[in-house]
Amino acid sequence: MDKPQTASFIGKRWRGETTLIKLYWRDMLIVGSVINLFTGFIALMIAAQGGELWVAATVHFATLPYNVFLVLAVWRTPGRSTVMAWTSLVWLGAVTVL
Repeated sequence: MDKPQTASFIGKRWRGETTLIKLYWRDMLIVGSVINLFTGFIALMIAAQGGELWVAATVHFATLPYNVFLVLAVWRTPGRSTVMAWTSLVWLGAVTVL
């Protein structure tokens, strides 16, 4: 029986089986940033429309576990450069605050 696609996605990144280029550039900087911009926009719209602040905050921070996972996966990947490791932390701070 085949493994579920999600387990394969998470497992490959956690074990460092995905190329660093794919993990860093595609998964984190492009896809991760787009997801964070989208949820940030939705959270801003909720707050602007007079919605509950806790709902807006929940939407904004809903991607935090995924973001932390991506940063940890970058740090765990063999052959990572110091620049990629530290810029992944800067990215995490930026998408969390913004």
